[in-house]
Order: sequence, then C-alpha cells, then structure tokens
Amino acid sequence: MLSYRKCTISDLEILTKVSKETFIDAFEKDNNPVDFQNYIQQAFSIKKITTELKNPNSHFYFVFDDNTLVGYFKLNTESAQTDVHDPTALEIERIYVLKEHQGKKIGAWMLQEIISLAHKMEKTFIWLGVWEHNTNAIRFYQRHGFQKFDEHPYFIGDDKQTDWLLRIRLKDFPQEH
Repeated sequence: MLSYRKCTISDLEILTKVSKETFIDAFEKDNNPVDFQNYIQQAFSIKKITTELKNPNSHFYFVFDDNTLVGYFKLNTESAQTDVHDPTALEIERIYVLKEHQGKKIGAWMLQEIISLAHKMEKTFIWLGVWEHNTNAIRFYQRHGFQKFDEHPYFIGDDKQTDWLLRIRLKDFPQEH
C-alpha cells in the first residue's frame, strides 16, 4: 500500500542519496559527463538540500510501498518556486521513482496525491518544468491533463537545455472526497 510522509532534516542523508540516485538514473546517459558531474555535486549537495529542507516554502515527501522507500517528490510554493512565483500556484520541482520500482504506476499515484495537496493548500494551478527531450515524462504529464504554457532555460553545468513549462488548473480536477 502506497503512502507518503513529509521529510524533515533528520532525513537529510537518505534524501540526498535518493535525489542523486534517481537523477543520475534518469539523465546521466543524455548529458556530457563533466557537466553532469558538476551539476550533481552542486544541485544535490548536503548544503543545498539542507537549505531547501529548511525553507518553509519547499516541501519534500518520501513515498513508501508498505515500509519500502520507492521514491520522493518536492513541491515549492511562494518564493521557493523556480520560475513562476505565483502565490496561487504549486510547483512540482521533482517527482522521482527509484528505478527498481518504476512501471508500477507510483508516479501516477504521486501526482494524484499532489493534486489533493494542492487543493488542501487552496492553490489555483500546478506547474512544472520538464526537459524538452524527456518525451516519456512529457507524455505522462499530458495524459494527466498538463498543457505546455511556456519554456525556460535549464543548465546542466555549462550545457544550456530547454525545459517545457506545463500546468493544470485545479478547477479541472475536482478534489476527491
């Protein structure tokens, strides 16, 4: 049975490990090794994740299948949002399932839980950025009602890439009771 819980500073070590592992599994093969390694060292450092965990507008959640950690997601509100900075919006910055647990519809379950959380936070819409070449992720989000509304640059080291910005309006997804 799937469940989630909010991460705390006591989760720092495992959160850092899982963050690196899932990002490497997803993107290492598609990037320049030097740029990618520099990015990993910066984006997933203990210092950076500590700062994010302490930010009241950043929210990390571990996802479990029974007692087994299977993934995590990170949500941003208010000033922690990476691009849009709309107080009525919720950003999904990260949503990752560990490689050995992929294909079990855990990502879809996480997305439904995030929609529920956004309703509880009284947000108007949810948005996210996804690499333009990550066609599987784009299809996943589009199947769940997300639509492209913009683009922005995203850097992996010195490599300038493009993220598509996708969003859904919560009024199109009534809260389940």
